[in-house]
Amino acid sequence: MKPSLVVLAAGMGSRYGGLKQIDPVGPSGESIIDYSIFDAIRAGFGKIVFIIRKEIESAFRESIGAKFEKLIQIEYVFQELNVLPDGFSVPEGRVKPWGTAHAILMAKDVINGPFAVINSDDFYGKSAFQLISDFLSSAKDIDFADFSMVGFILKNTLSEFGSVSRGVSRCDSASNLVDIVERTDIRKDANKIFYVEEETKYPLIGEEIVSMNMLGFTPSIFKYVEEMFIDFLKSKGSELKSEFYIPYVVDELIKNGKAKVKVLKSYDTWFGITYKEDKPFVVNSIKNLVNEGIYPEKLF
Repeated sequence: MKPSLVVLAAGMGSRYGGLKQIDPVGPSGESIIDYSIFDAIRAGFGKIVFIIRKEIESAFRESIGAKFEKLIQIEYVFQELNVLPDGFSVPEGRVKPWGTAHAILMAKDVINGPFAVINSDDFYGKSAFQLISDFLSSAKDIDFADFSMVGFILKNTLSEFGSVSRGVSRCDSASNLVDIVERTDIRKDANKIFYVEEETKYPLIGEEIVSMNMLGFTPSIFKYVEEMFIDFLKSKGSELKSEFYIPYVVDELIKNGKAKVKVLKSYDTWFGITYKEDKPFVVNSIKNLVNEGIYPEKLF
């Protein structure tokens, strides 16, 4: 069974200042999503599921989906604040989405086999897609929580222009994930890397393996996400900025012995657009990859 690719594209890029999912960065006007889908198709994925917001559906379908509908099966699902379990409601004043784990739950009805999850605004690279596709394609039991994560080196995933969120991970000697902690305020200052929590700085060495939300799952993940989302809403659902993250779900499953996560280390260069100032670097990096023959000058 060919794996599916779930693309988290519901965000409007608040820090970036626009709909960065469709912002051109390639020499022929390609977006970062275009490169991800190109890599996914050549790595053997069989279906793309875009998780978007209803308000951007028209622009997204026209600018992104229409390019691929003749090349690979496309599905659209919507992440909205009011899509909640029975008995729960959106607290007054909340506008922030519920987070990445809530987002993948929206794809439950269109996924029936192994699947990978990626961010729409991250450039992961050719080999990263091949690594996770090969792992997912070898899944023998789709009901078993035998998961995977493509890991990147922290120092290669930072922005020069502001803080970033990363899932900082630890692995055992067999490359199985031991734990993963979402650090929402990682910064780089000269040669120092650190994260900030409650106004205190904690040092990082830069060689840590981090999750960029490129993870592989079987459909068994959905029942766990559903259960944990209810617990999350009970404890933090009244907060206006609380988020239900994928790394949190994965970490809890590992700690409770309910899942095994193989870390697939990628040496591809990661880059993404978190801030407007990141864009020139991304454009230049893609140009170099085109010049090296890794990507054609025109993808589609």
